[in-house]
Amino acid sequence: MATPPVNQWKTLDKDLRRIGHLEEATQFVARPLVAPGIALAFIVLVGVAAGILMGSQPGNLIVIAAAAIGAYMALNIGANDVANNMGPAVGANALTLGGALIIAAVFETAGALVAGGDVVKTVSTGILAPDAVADSTHFIWAMMAALLAAALWLNLATALGAPVSTTHSIVGGVVGAGIVAAGFGAVNWGALGTIAASWVISPVLGGVIAAAFLAFIKAKLIYAEDKISAARRWVPVLIGIMAGAFAAYLALKGLKRIVHVSLGEALLIGGAVGLAGWAIAMPMVRKQSEGLENRKKSLKKLFSLPLVVSAALLSFAHGANDVANAVGPLAAIVHAVEDGDVTAQVGIPLWVMVVGALGISVGLILFGPKLIRLVGSEITKLNQMRAFCVALSAAITVIIASWLGLPVSSTHIAVGAIFGVGFYREWHAERRARLLGLQKGKPVPPEERSRRLLVRRSHMLTVAAAWVITVPASAALSALIYVVLNGLTG
Repeated sequence: MATPPVNQWKTLDKDLRRIGHLEEATQFVARPLVAPGIALAFIVLVGVAAGILMGSQPGNLIVIAAAAIGAYMALNIGANDVANNMGPAVGANALTLGGALIIAAVFETAGALVAGGDVVKTVSTGILAPDAVADSTHFIWAMMAALLAAALWLNLATALGAPVSTTHSIVGGVVGAGIVAAGFGAVNWGALGTIAASWVISPVLGGVIAAAFLAFIKAKLIYAEDKISAARRWVPVLIGIMAGAFAAYLALKGLKRIVHVSLGEALLIGGAVGLAGWAIAMPMVRKQSEGLENRKKSLKKLFSLPLVVSAALLSFAHGANDVANAVGPLAAIVHAVEDGDVTAQVGIPLWVMVVGALGISVGLILFGPKLIRLVGSEITKLNQMRAFCVALSAAITVIIASWLGLPVSSTHIAVGAIFGVGFYREWHAERRARLLGLQKGKPVPPEERSRRLLVRRSHMLTVAAAWVITVPASAALSALIYVVLNGLTG
């Protein structure tokens, strides 16, 4: 009887399986490094492009280094700041995460390039007097330290899962470097005080307005006997308010490069667009509501499209308004290197705006999902109606703050609005539980009501702490970096 053939490939099969397992393990380890690798490649490309643009001009190495740091800053803005615009829409399931990333990238870039401010104060909102710094060299190091410190702080905040203000980060960086470069007297402490006040004003105002709209929606739509009839009456009104609010918001904050408008003119524009939005929405809502059941789920469908539009408009306004803040120090460095002097205002070169716009989009796609999920679904549960209230609150709060002359942060407003919606839901649910319990003769015990929390307190503490620490932390980092840069250049 013949012996069965021996598998001569047995050893090779084992080796191949080992190699296969090794490849799987390598891919698993390398996967988290893909995004940082792409980000590093973007920073290097920006540096190379800046070198080509500057050619052999004196100080080109400084501009290359500043451009790379500016690209790093823009990446971190995309990773952290844009979540406030897209998080509510994603959390409400009006947008998929992929759809949100694409819309945000397109509208952030469009806002930055089409309507981004072409003039920016070199030291960000008048925090540091340009003539207080001894010479252009020290000014360049101060701006570079501020830019790098703000970027590092945003990077750390993103890693910790805390949405913070880009403007406050760069202001803190300017303060820290400015104090070391020119002393405490060079800092405009009054302006810094108003920024500190916005830590309270922004979230409280945003939260109150968002809660008020949610209360209105509950009273007029959710608890109405005929929900569809109520929706046909009130949803076009809410869409008109949204259209008017965003028109005024964009006129005030997003169209500086195209045309300058006063607050009164912005309100007139908003009123006209709001009426047009209401007129257009009336037949659309009536057609969309045909055949819908008389239930809360039907109402959510009517808010999905307005929510997506509001998220896109918020991204456009953010790109127009915040990119200049982010790349302002980079523009100041380029101006100081090319002209050799320091002025109160400088123009932002187109290539600097492109760095900011593309950097925000790349950072959003690579690192944005973490904070989008946190803002959209980990603070409180959002649906289309609650998320609509958050987006609407963001636009209206900016208009009210401009009217009152108060400094506000779009980040703080959006996150405050989410907390406002959540806390209102808690209060409302507790109140209904108590009333219904009393009506049925079965009061709900206080310990049971205390367990029905609809807002995650741990995130509230983390976010609040990050907001308070942002300016001093970025200031301390900036001061340290300035000392190191100044020491290295002697």
